[in-house]
Amino acid sequence: MNKPLRRIAIFCGLLVLALLVRTNYLQFVQAEELKTDTKNRRVDIARYAQPRGNIIVDGKSVTGSTIVNGNDFKYKRTYKNGKLWAPVTGYASQGFGATQLENLYDPILTGDDDRLFFNRTIDMLTGKPQKGGNVVTTLDAKAQKAAYDGLGDAKGAVAAINPKTGAILALANKPSYDPSNFAGVGKKDSEAYNALQKKNDPDDPMLNRALRQTYPPGSTFKVVTAAAGLESGKYDVDSKTDSPDPYRLPGTTRDLGNEGNIPQCKNASIRVALQWSCNTVFAKMSHELGNDEMIEAAEKFGFKKDVKGGTLDPDLDMPVRPAKSIYPKDIASQNAQAGIGQASNRATPLQMAMVAAAVANDGKLMKPYMVDQLVAPNLNVIEQTKPKELSQPISAENAQKLQSAMETVVKDGTGKPGQIPGFTVGGKTGTAQHGENNKDNPYAWFISYAKTGDGSPVAVAVVVESSDTLRDDIAGGKLAAPVAKRVMEAVLKGKQ
Repeated sequence: MNKPLRRIAIFCGLLVLALLVRTNYLQFVQAEELKTDTKNRRVDIARYAQPRGNIIVDGKSVTGSTIVNGNDFKYKRTYKNGKLWAPVTGYASQGFGATQLENLYDPILTGDDDRLFFNRTIDMLTGKPQKGGNVVTTLDAKAQKAAYDGLGDAKGAVAAINPKTGAILALANKPSYDPSNFAGVGKKDSEAYNALQKKNDPDDPMLNRALRQTYPPGSTFKVVTAAAGLESGKYDVDSKTDSPDPYRLPGTTRDLGNEGNIPQCKNASIRVALQWSCNTVFAKMSHELGNDEMIEAAEKFGFKKDVKGGTLDPDLDMPVRPAKSIYPKDIASQNAQAGIGQASNRATPLQMAMVAAAVANDGKLMKPYMVDQLVAPNLNVIEQTKPKELSQPISAENAQKLQSAMETVVKDGTGKPGQIPGFTVGGKTGTAQHGENNKDNPYAWFISYAKTGDGSPVAVAVVVESSDTLRDDIAGGKLAAPVAKRVMEAVLKGKQ
């Protein structure tokens, strides 16, 4: 063989070798990565080749699947009363992926989870199509509907928890959206999805306000400040405080007063100060306890500062990572205002429901969870959630004192609209300033719990972000308390 032919032969041999190496690398090294790559259309074709498993509420599915024609995907997701359940289910769309429970438990719902290997094997051997498992939630359908309907046309959110277990009973948002409208890949689906984006709809209906939006908690945070005061040993629930009215904010020439100039606020006890929502008492208390002690108290109730990587406490395993609720590290005057739920104090509705739940549960804060069971297609339970304690932010003795004070709020104070005949209700109203120099309509808050003879089965937080109500009529007792009452009544009726 002459030299030119030898060089060509060697070059061709190297090309064949490179091709063999590349082929083996793809088959044995990159196979799994390519198989699951989101750009691999076969992944989506397989995902929608059979009906998804369902998300279950009170024994009934709130999701479904239907056969479609005209593309490679055989089935698409359907939703029953989609606007009601969207904050819980999220969406599973052929064109736009999945969110929330649909995303978190996608392997279970599609049947691809390793724990369903036996079911897949049986289906393969018997020639049946692969089946997905079901996600059984802790939600109470009547409580969810009461929350959604109670908000009416107002923008806002509701979170309800079982204080004894941490099970989430309701998670409602207004405005909301119907995931069925963009579950496919057609032009109408794209138009529906794009119309819901914040740039096209300033009300941002796809925002999960109960979990992802933080607000100044206003006077509802006074429950945390009261708990910190009781735990410090410097205050008692019925002892008078040395609290002037108005109160000069520390390090400033600015006086802080009380809404309506309530005469009972001067030197008021914790009970009376909660009853009439006295700013002066709790601002001074927050200052006297100090910023570090207030931060510690808030974090015991679940408030979390930024940690490395900007993540939250990993123990809160929710369908969507809750936004961080923060009690700020700040100067004395700002700390005093943060103690009444203003300044840079921020909380989600879920967080404030946790505060009410901890007090109602004799000071024990349980981990919130939304999924009770994961169930295989043959109805075998493959995972069962067990209630777990997160912390004890307040002693049982002090929690019971605080319960008594919160019950006074509802019986004889600003929270009267939250009363439920035949039941004991504890609560706290809140009206949080909003906007620079309080130029925007304030947020209306109410946190509460209801008791039966067997303890408290429900704690609720409601925030009304905006409504058609005149500014002077916006108050937690007027706007938010009636919504919380409806949710509590729904749960209580289910217990009877």
